Amino acid sequence: MKFVAISDTHCRQRVLKLPKADAIIHAGDISYKGKEVEVIDFFDWFSSLPYTNKICIAGNHDFFFEKEKQEIIKKRIPGNVIYLQDSGVEIEGIKIWGSPVTPWFFNWAFNRKRGLQLLNHWKLIPPDTDVLITHGPPYGILDNIINETNAGCVDLLKTVQQLKPKVHVFGHIHESYGQVKRNGVHYINASLLNESYELVNKPILFDVINSGNVK
Repeated sequence: MKFVAISDTHCRQRVLKLPKADAIIHAGDISYKGKEVEVIDFFDWFSSLPYTNKICIAGNHDFFFEKEKQEIIKKRIPGNVIYLQDSGVEIEGIKIWGSPVTPWFFNWAFNRKRGLQLLNHWKLIPPDTDVLITHGPPYGILDNIINETNAGCVDLLKTVQQLKPKVHVFGHIHESYGQVKRNGVHYINASLLNESYELVNKPILFDVINSGNVK
């Protein structure tokens, strides 16, 4: 199955040029201020895309998904869109898990304190996950901010190293867009906006074969 990965579009989605694929993954920060009207516009666009499978999670800007009642959130999610929040889905034998949480920083949405609070979320990830989607990166991998500080989560790194999903898609740290393969895991920071919120990065394509191999 061919996937296209994007993240951190912050309401700029309608100007994107997307490649052909079987499925699209959005790794959070679909909105800028986390307002319902921004979410509605995103889903109107996302649900219309010509992909068989459309999967997304929330990010630290997406307050709507953290503060609103679940029944209202469910009404806003189109029937042909898969929204994951510490939950998973299996598509053609490929097991996908998504979580929006990130280390605490200025009280954004889905912030959790480093240590046990974050680890409790990572413990939910099934051991047979093929594609992991988190909004934030693991520590030391595509997580450098402007002052060269690593902003990722140590416990997420340890969890990924232990579980070894085939692909780990994330965003959040705009200035560390890119991809790298380490110890059998394909890490992708799919942030499309740079640190100045300029749309400069391209969607990233990857393949997952049902046998578990990744191209």
